[in-house]
Amino acid sequence: MFKGTTTFAYLAYTTNHFWVHLYAAPIPRDPLKSEKVYWTILPSGNISDAKALPCWQDKYDAQKKTAHRKGNFLEKADVIEEAEIYISLVVPAYNEEDRLGGMLEEAVEYLCREYGGAYSSLEGESQPPNGTSAHKTLTSRKKLSNGSTGGIAREPAPKGWEILIVSDGSTDKTNEIALSIAKYHQLSQYPLPSPGTHKSHIDQSGQIPHGSIRVVTLKENRGKGGAVTHGFRHVRGKYAVFADADGASKFQDLGKLVRECQAIEDEKGRGVAVGSRAHLVGSKAVVQRSFLRNFLMHSFHVLLRLLTTPATSAIKDTQCGFKLFSRPSLPYIIPYMHSEGWIFDVEMLMLAESAGIPVAEVPVGWREIKGSKLNVIWDSLGMAWGLAVLRAAWAFGVYRR
Repeated sequence: MFKGTTTFAYLAYTTNHFWVHLYAAPIPRDPLKSEKVYWTILPSGNISDAKALPCWQDKYDAQKKTAHRKGNFLEKADVIEEAEIYISLVVPAYNEEDRLGGMLEEAVEYLCREYGGAYSSLEGESQPPNGTSAHKTLTSRKKLSNGSTGGIAREPAPKGWEILIVSDGSTDKTNEIALSIAKYHQLSQYPLPSPGTHKSHIDQSGQIPHGSIRVVTLKENRGKGGAVTHGFRHVRGKYAVFADADGASKFQDLGKLVRECQAIEDEKGRGVAVGSRAHLVGSKAVVQRSFLRNFLMHSFHVLLRLLTTPATSAIKDTQCGFKLFSRPSLPYIIPYMHSEGWIFDVEMLMLAESAGIPVAEVPVGWREIKGSKLNVIWDSLGMAWGLAVLRAAWAFGVYRR
């Protein structure tokens, strides 16, 4: 009797695991060849031909397979190639021709000011007239003739940035808008002030490095989660951040995310900083929302507390589209992503928690932007279903490393 019951329970478990894995949390399709290239603006001002998109995950996966063939399942499990630049910004964009411009203007202004313009980029880009440049941060010890180690020679602080705009099957002029902004800022040494999302008047600091704004096109719409994950597979930065194309989050608060991430990083350099709007509850921006929208927001938070793992459930705002990851944390999260819809933020945080990666919640500025593609009722129901599926997949071991 007990043997039959055990067998039945095992069959039920494996059957449920199969259906959850197949339908609830399917492994996303591999990127198409056309999705592993990017377009940018050449020094001449023309649009480039399709260029191969660097991909740290392809190298990581190949390295991992080689280790497994040797029977060593732990060898270099957390290794990712060195960063080439300091900050990578991924912007998922689906038909954002009306809202992308303001967001990009604020991002370019901040990134140039904090991480360098055309004359303060990394080796291999345009250099200032005097030949100085900002290289990767390294601390090297000069060896003296007697073999001892002398003083420490410190290179300049790391500079350089990139913006990866992942056009998620857009059918409007999203790509053209992004490339036109890139062209203007690359060719104009003294760009004219432009309006942003949070600023009505932005004084640009100068030219941006050639190729720093890159446009990647997905053949068909995959969802915000799919676009962000695709972009994160190709980042070159020491830190990678994604931000919504509408510019709702105050981009100048990126510095807060970087500082808080650095403050919590573990011995492997892993850390995640989550932009949060929780401090705005009760503010005008939230109070003026409809009763239905606020009700659904609070209901989702209740479900989060009930269905997610402890550290993730303690985060007050999981859905803010402004999150930063240190480079060493990416191999523990990106290769294991399944969700391509709105619930992907929670999936990222649960994966970070399961890997023991420290997470900081950081208050950021935010404002409601018109033109959202979120259907309050249907997308809220979809997020609730997605959260339940995510929890079921987690319980059945779909995310087992």
